[in-house]
Amino acid sequence: MRALILVMDSVGIGAAPDAARYGDEGADTVGHIAEACMAGTANSAIREGPLRLPNLVALGLGEACRLATGRAPPGLDVPATTSQSGCASEISKGKDTPSGHWEIAGVPVPFDWGYFPRTVPCFPGDLVQRLCAEAVLPGILGNCHASGTQIIADLGERHMRSGEPICYTSADSVFQIAAHEDSFGLQRLYDVCLMARRMVDPLNIGRIIARPFVGTPDTGFKRTGHRRDFSVPPPERTILDIAESDGRDIVSIGKIDDIFAHRGTGRNTRGDGNDGLFDATLDGLAGLADGGLLFANFIDFDTNYGHRRDVAGYAAALEAFDARLPQLLDRLRSDDLLIVTADHGCDPTWSGTDHTREQVPVLVTNAGRSCRIGRRTGFADIGATVAGHLELPAPLHGTSF
Repeated sequence: MRALILVMDSVGIGAAPDAARYGDEGADTVGHIAEACMAGTANSAIREGPLRLPNLVALGLGEACRLATGRAPPGLDVPATTSQSGCASEISKGKDTPSGHWEIAGVPVPFDWGYFPRTVPCFPGDLVQRLCAEAVLPGILGNCHASGTQIIADLGERHMRSGEPICYTSADSVFQIAAHEDSFGLQRLYDVCLMARRMVDPLNIGRIIARPFVGTPDTGFKRTGHRRDFSVPPPERTILDIAESDGRDIVSIGKIDDIFAHRGTGRNTRGDGNDGLFDATLDGLAGLADGGLLFANFIDFDTNYGHRRDVAGYAAALEAFDARLPQLLDRLRSDDLLIVTADHGCDPTWSGTDHTREQVPVLVTNAGRSCRIGRRTGFADIGATVAGHLELPAPLHGTSF
């Protein structure tokens, strides 16, 4: 008897009931991708034709979309065959990664994060001065809201010449620091991020993100898989904390350990992209003890395609993930619980480059019993269901389905 939570980062399935408050009324990550594929506007060198997700559809993705929006996206309107499915709306106030994951793990975020204004410069002058003094930096570049890939392309050469790290933010509660792995140094980047973490705590900033990159001005710059998030810890005990207190085996995959500030995350394994993360998930499951919990994040959907508004790339990533699902399903025991879900949306057809406030799928299989999911208010029901399945004490929030 084991439990697995797989988070398809940003795979939303339609605007949340409060999406208008966030400027996201009408957003629909999966629905709009499917429509673009059906219309042929998401054809590319790597994929073409309608969106094909037979394994996710068998788990109930189409039915979850129908619950969320009243319609199943084109190509996904096939009844589920192997699981129960539903959808959930977030009650946390943000549409960011920590809020979504913490709520999945049983801890909604009732407070407002701190954010940096859409001005240039966007960071407080005293914060920049303190960081430069403590980290012995000649200054910083950027100091604005920006797309991470674009600002590195624009300022990478100047950064390498000056030694000034590239600092920027987004609509999320983040302070991001990009630096070249060779000319600046990866460990030095992490050290600067740790200093910044302490300095932004009074501002209630959720994450400092280290964004290392490589390359040259001639060949172009590319972000690497050595990203690290320096997060504040959840304000209450999550399902990970509960499992750890009970002595359970815990495996975390991808950036789960960073999201939860390395609290209760057990043995962590990273991977290069979704394929590497899927490999790590299969390996983690193979070594997961009875009564254990595996928690995985698949980041490519969000980072590589959602934020970059790459519809074809997002569609191809969904199809590649779907194609690998049978490898995982074949390894499940009859009394294992698998929940496939998401943490927010990032509709690649939407304006801007930020997350979108959306409902998420809740796809459940091999629970050993039938369950009624339907439309859920709050992601915390996922954590409560995992606790019930593993016979752990219930989290403070959520109702098991």
